[in-house]
Amino acid sequence: MERKNIILVGAPMDAGKRRQGCRMGPDAYRVAGLDQALTDLGHSVCDWGNVQPEEIGLPEHPHLFALPECIGWTQALSKAALTAAEQGIPIFMGGDHALSMGTVTGMAAYAAKVDRPLFVLWLDAHSDFHTPDSTDSGNLHGTPVAYFTGRPGFEALPPLPAIVPTDRVGMIGLRSVDPAERSALEQNRAMLADMRSIDEHGIKTPLLAFLDRVKAENALLHVSLDVDFLDPAIAPAVGTTVPGGATEREAHLVMELLHESGLVSSLDLVELNPFLDERGRTAKLMVDLAASLMGRRIFDRPTRSF
Repeated sequence: MERKNIILVGAPMDAGKRRQGCRMGPDAYRVAGLDQALTDLGHSVCDWGNVQPEEIGLPEHPHLFALPECIGWTQALSKAALTAAEQGIPIFMGGDHALSMGTVTGMAAYAAKVDRPLFVLWLDAHSDFHTPDSTDSGNLHGTPVAYFTGRPGFEALPPLPAIVPTDRVGMIGLRSVDPAERSALEQNRAMLADMRSIDEHGIKTPLLAFLDRVKAENALLHVSLDVDFLDPAIAPAVGTTVPGGATEREAHLVMELLHESGLVSSLDLVELNPFLDERGRTAKLMVDLAASLMGRRIFDRPTRSF
């Protein structure tokens, strides 16, 4: 197995939605032993600590929750992603999913710098394809894919260094998509695999087809793993639970196939809310999934106790 230089970046962002708790996510991953799990695989691991949002001198928006803070996080995380990608494989420990507005744009800037395309694999119950105009809640954690794919309506957010075209986005695990998002997705060319199609055809088929495209274009691949990709019965520590998610074996298979592809250049771990967890079980599962992505085999996997 090729040894990697992995850079852990804490993103205690809790501004993308009103329900608080995700700011504790980075420390939960540290306590759950993410660095040790990766070091045990032979990788070089460096924890850069937590990013802090830039100060943005704007008034609060009447509809969008914590817009100035989200802008500050987006700018700070985009810079951190670009810097980290130049030195290794960054793993961004979140934090709510609005952090991907920064991490993906930073990785897109890096991809443009090295003259390669960037693909994004979105492992999530939600498509997060709202714009500021279409979101009823005003929570920006439901908008990152729309933002980094260049949909209109984000004039208040930082301009994109490089757009990730929608046809370079793959979404797996969908089971809660609002009508406005569905209508917009039908007009675009993202790869969509909802849980109905996974039930019928398995999770391997759409993933391998997507990875074949990434490989054919010699692209970088950013993976964004939301806790609610998983079924809440095995991963309760998330404020946006949707029943019927991926099983533990399905999730590990995705990670194992990603590792075997050798294509992953960066990873988000998002929406972990330790306040809602049960004895750390969700944090430990997410750590195990990250370890599978970085090369842990089935026979190497430790037994967990709760």
